[in-house]
Amino acid sequence: MRKFTIKSSFFIKTFLLTHLSVFLVGCSTTPPKNISNICNIFEEKSDWYDAAKDMNEKWGVPIHVPMAMMYQESSFRHDALPPRDYVFFGLIPWGRISSAYGYSQAKTPTWADYIRETKNSGADRDDFDDAIDFMGWFISKTYQVNGISKWDAYAQYLNYHEGWGGYKRRTYNKKAWLIKVSKKVNARSLRYATQLKSCEEELNKSWFWKLFD
Repeated sequence: MRKFTIKSSFFIKTFLLTHLSVFLVGCSTTPPKNISNICNIFEEKSDWYDAAKDMNEKWGVPIHVPMAMMYQESSFRHDALPPRDYVFFGLIPWGRISSAYGYSQAKTPTWADYIRETKNSGADRDDFDDAIDFMGWFISKTYQVNGISKWDAYAQYLNYHEGWGGYKRRTYNKKAWLIKVSKKVNARSLRYATQLKSCEEELNKSWFWKLFD
């Protein structure tokens, strides 16, 4: 009877530890419950605010701009992928339409440029801290290359989608749908900015005290 109890206890502990670890991983990667409100996002995921604050101080990029762009790109899903490409009359899936991946939907070549320039060799596209830092880097570089204000979510998103060269050539003028989406990103950015003003003081208090942990 004792032998059975020990084995049962071992099995239960193993089962709980295994499933608890899976549960915790799931919790850490699931999108926030209310992605339409930036205060709710950071209240639910305080470590995201820490990362966003670090990005802001490092690159001088206002938090609400990359957050609005990330909403559009992945809806804050860590493993977001672009749509599949199809062949043979649209019936057979054949890879993805681009190499974009993760929170920021960064394409592989651009992500490689980011790693090379920042020397952040351990960065992952499905890690929020790295993704928001990547977007801060891109927005800051867009300002350097094309003179676009870091606060201008509309033009920043056009650069993000078309690339710096594409923006210079105004390739977006042939894409009415992209201009429409960029306006949506800008509108969300402004809403996020207004929302953040109402909770930033509280968020900063939490961020400040974490410096002493």
